[in-house]
Amino acid sequence: MAEGGVNWQALFPTRWSFVIFVTYMMCFIFQGIMVTASQRPDYSYSYNTVTVVLFTEATKLVASFILYIKDHKIVTFFAEIKKHFRVLLLYMIPALLYCFYNNLAFVNLAAFDPTTYFLLLQFRVVVTGIVFQIIFKKKLSTKQWISLIILTVGCIMKQLSTSEKSSSSQAPPTDLWDNLLSLHIGLLMVQVMCSCLAGVYNEKLLKDTGAEVHIMMQNIFMYIDSIICNLAVLLYRGELSFAFKYTSLIQIWQPIVVIIILNNAAVGIVTSLFLRSLNSILKTFASALELVFTAVLSWVIFGIPINGWTFLAIALVSLASWMYSQNPVINRGRLDEVEKAHDSEAEEKLLPRNAPTQV
Repeated sequence: MAEGGVNWQALFPTRWSFVIFVTYMMCFIFQGIMVTASQRPDYSYSYNTVTVVLFTEATKLVASFILYIKDHKIVTFFAEIKKHFRVLLLYMIPALLYCFYNNLAFVNLAAFDPTTYFLLLQFRVVVTGIVFQIIFKKKLSTKQWISLIILTVGCIMKQLSTSEKSSSSQAPPTDLWDNLLSLHIGLLMVQVMCSCLAGVYNEKLLKDTGAEVHIMMQNIFMYIDSIICNLAVLLYRGELSFAFKYTSLIQIWQPIVVIIILNNAAVGIVTSLFLRSLNSILKTFASALELVFTAVLSWVIFGIPINGWTFLAIALVSLASWMYSQNPVINRGRLDEVEKAHDSEAEEKLLPRNAPTQV
């Protein structure tokens, strides 16, 4: 236990895990800033966002393949696909969940005003804790739950600051209680569940079901399934050809759009490393801290003011993070078992070479 009660060893088991944590936040902060910078004065985009999403998924797939093939032969690549084909199929679950989440966002934004929509989405923090307990069969402590609840409130305060800032240029939001009592609340809760289930189940595949599979091969599985799901949705909606029109393709060659695609691809790969070395609960704290840092940097770079709600959000997120750091969740799944087996195999391969010659 380190000074101030922060359990650094449990929070970040290795230096590499701390680097991943910081890199994860930096990528998301940079993404938020770059997307903001790419917007027109009316907050619209000069490029086709659907095309950008597809190119991002393709970039993730290519990057993961290059990182895998760097240390493995192409024959091994196809052998691994055949050997772990079941894991490839299982990755269709988080891919479908993420696909449902993205499409439900359009449906729910049409049914809810932005204030209500983004406020309710903050309950992903608590739902992640519930889903984590169910899938990994790990009971969170009282202190961990309190820190998650405080973190949720902090995220809500941050959203209130955004809503207050934009209220002068938008029509007044509809009554919150009217939205809560509407049938559409069910769809929004489905969207929240899709996000949380996808993240935690992805961690399950990385640490448990597919623990023996190389992480870049798991990324390849995920992105193949994700591309299939997105193409299927676009085909169903009749938007597939539009995404690959010349005008849509030429728009993405703007320098800022290329940077957004590359950074978003990095986010995907870093997220898998995050879930492998850390866990979904800590990921919610990283996301909350990212919101806070983005608000501060947006104030410095774009002159977007910070109001009282943002200061309150920073205080609550900081308090929640400090509380959680004293008693963080530890979840290694089957990684220790798999790593021990790999070490034993490596030692066995070295033994014949080092064994003394008998006379």
